[in-house]
Amino acid sequence: MRDSRKKPRFSWLTQLWEDIKASTDPGLLGIARFLGLIYGPIDRRLPIDQSLRKSLARRLPSYVGWRHALGGITYLLFIVLIVTGVLLSFYYRPSVQEAYPSIQYIVTDVPMGWLVRDLHVWSANLIVVALLAHMARVFFTGTYKPPRETNWLVGLLLLLVVLAFGATGYLLPWDQWAYWTVTEVLDVVSRIPILAIVADVLRGDVNVSGATLSRFFAVHVIILPWMALALLLFHFSLVRRHGIAPPTDGPPTAGDGVRFYPTHLLRSFIVGVLVLAVAISLAALFPRPTGDRADPFMLPEELVSTWIVVDVSLALIRYLGVWGFTIFTVLGLSMALLPLFDRRPERRLKRRPVILILGVVFFGGFLIAWLAGRQLRSLPPGTQLRPGSGIESVTEEPGPAAPPETEDAPQGDEGEGGP
Repeated sequence: MRDSRKKPRFSWLTQLWEDIKASTDPGLLGIARFLGLIYGPIDRRLPIDQSLRKSLARRLPSYVGWRHALGGITYLLFIVLIVTGVLLSFYYRPSVQEAYPSIQYIVTDVPMGWLVRDLHVWSANLIVVALLAHMARVFFTGTYKPPRETNWLVGLLLLLVVLAFGATGYLLPWDQWAYWTVTEVLDVVSRIPILAIVADVLRGDVNVSGATLSRFFAVHVIILPWMALALLLFHFSLVRRHGIAPPTDGPPTAGDGVRFYPTHLLRSFIVGVLVLAVAISLAALFPRPTGDRADPFMLPEELVSTWIVVDVSLALIRYLGVWGFTIFTVLGLSMALLPLFDRRPERRLKRRPVILILGVVFFGGFLIAWLAGRQLRSLPPGTQLRPGSGIESVTEEPGPAAPPETEDAPQGDEGEGGP
């Protein structure tokens, strides 16, 4: 006699899903945990779905709130930069002859290419703001104190990597603004004994040329991503090991804390959506301009900055000269060595006046330099071309004016020789 009961529709799909869960090692969840997407430990004794639910059910301290979202914002913007950077690399060509045309092709001919490019540029600015805000919270709350001093040093290294990402990527459009800004900065950095070797290696030639573009591209897309990945994995492992630091106004509140899922995960999702909305809106409403094609034999009439750190760098160079970078380098080293000297358990800011002054000088100086650099739109007064298509600033009384360039002057795409 035939069984009158009907099998559920798509029962084969349900059975397939059950087989996949039963045959999948829960250790694969460790990848998501290493990448900071899962906070709790992975139980390998359970099936992968149950292990995931157990990990998401991990409780965080009750004092974890919205102020702890700055690190997640920084991480999200880093992911946006990676994704948009990969998309841009499909069309970008890192050569003197093709770099600028490839950028124009991305902006004008590639579907949504202009949005991807502007989202990449705006995210590069927003990640600096988010990272400095996260660093300021950690600094002023004394979270860098033992046992978290190693994580503080890792965070500073991540800041350097982010700045290096922006600095090496700034030249890639190969327009007049990028070319002459990088030329000016490298000329100043090469006069600092400690940083001169780095400047010479990155330049790769007597002046900024195709060799410089190739080295900046290699550092930007090969070296720095691996460095950032290693530092991020180390950073996440240290956060899981030591936990989130308690507040400075007393012991943590009693209770079982809040669940990672859904409470903290929902909070992170809301913040992530808002950050993406802001970044996409800025990219759509305020597209970043591009200058004329780079010409080593013609000074631009103006320099338009498209990165917040360029404003800071130009302000330090124009107003303080070599001492500007030197002072900020010393301040950065002081921040890095701070956990070795400030080892007292006291974390209340009003009882740490020296730390307060150091923080105000560093973060306030960055803000002032940014506001001052935004006003700079031209090369320094007295700047002129020197033989070999470099620049020099005339400090003494200028001599006879150089003859003007003619329209038939060579374009010098390869950066060889002057007129």
